[in-house]
Amino acid sequence: MESFFKLRRVIVTGGAGSVGRELVRKLSKFDFDVIRVLDNDESGLFDMETEYRSSVPNIEFYHCDITDEREMRRTFSDMDYCFHSAALKHVPSCERSPFSTVNVNITGCEVVGRMASENHLKKVIFMSSDKAVNPTNVMGTSKLMGERLFTAMNFLQSKHKETLFSCTRFGNVLGSRGSVVPLFAAQIAAGQPVTLTDARMTRFVMTLSQAADLVLESMILAQGGEIFITKMPVLRISDLARVMIERLAPLYGHNPKSIEMTVVGSRPGEKLWEELSTDEEANRLLEGEKFLIVTPAGHVESQERERYSYNEIPLLKSRTIYHSDRQPILNDEEIWALLREPGVLPAEPAARLLPAEPTIRLAAEA
Repeated sequence: MESFFKLRRVIVTGGAGSVGRELVRKLSKFDFDVIRVLDNDESGLFDMETEYRSSVPNIEFYHCDITDEREMRRTFSDMDYCFHSAALKHVPSCERSPFSTVNVNITGCEVVGRMASENHLKKVIFMSSDKAVNPTNVMGTSKLMGERLFTAMNFLQSKHKETLFSCTRFGNVLGSRGSVVPLFAAQIAAGQPVTLTDARMTRFVMTLSQAADLVLESMILAQGGEIFITKMPVLRISDLARVMIERLAPLYGHNPKSIEMTVVGSRPGEKLWEELSTDEEANRLLEGEKFLIVTPAGHVESQERERYSYNEIPLLKSRTIYHSDRQPILNDEEIWALLREPGVLPAEPAARLLPAEPTIRLAAEA
């Protein structure tokens, strides 16, 4: 991986967000030429610049909205690779602000694609969500349109414009801003009831580090038009809440039995489960030990699709539909091991814990 990014010029949109920051952190360990961090969060950019100023001098920070073509044209000039992370990502917020969501998540994808092609970048990776699969909300639908745009843009290239566009599809990133883990932790610390939307809800989950690794590996493997999906473990949200209550309440002097779980009802557009792929995608799905890869449809003849090769990674044709309500559920010890992964729990409760025991390896089962 390090050799791939050696002396390369990399741009990260949404770089001040949770996943964007983790990407920059990992990229900063490589022998890169330049990393450009784009975001419209001025305070977040300032904090990152302060963090990296003395230790990693060749990281540049730009206050830039991804729908601003002038600034995007300027910042995309003379770059090699782009990780497109900027988006509106919270389901309730997107339901309340659908026009802003369309502007950022769809028009923004268009601008990123056109600027990348115009500036002859080598590859661009778009970060999507499992909520794009059979979407029931504005956020998921906008992410699905982003995936479709990137697939289509990949096949608009001429012999003079050879930028490759591919996608990754995330599960729920635990510990990211807006995830339930910081919310549950704050409620437990205050001795308040922990609020669940529905006790039956299941989710595919991953850590920030796993999400960033998926994106970095996808950039290396991408040949254009694919969707890369990491095979993720599944947990029941009510089990997550119960384990957090049992383990964290004593840290704040609370009896775990005194903290209730209160069901408040599903939010607009929220599913009880998630899916990683669709029935239609099953016809062009490749499966490896860690990855699912959805090869592009429509633009690629089936015999040409057979020639997609991924650095000798063993991949098999698969018709498996990964559905969070039909996969093995993590048990309590596996959930606790996942919570002890770096960056999952907020800093304050994490600091109260004893050093973590050896982490249980979480391998998703087919």
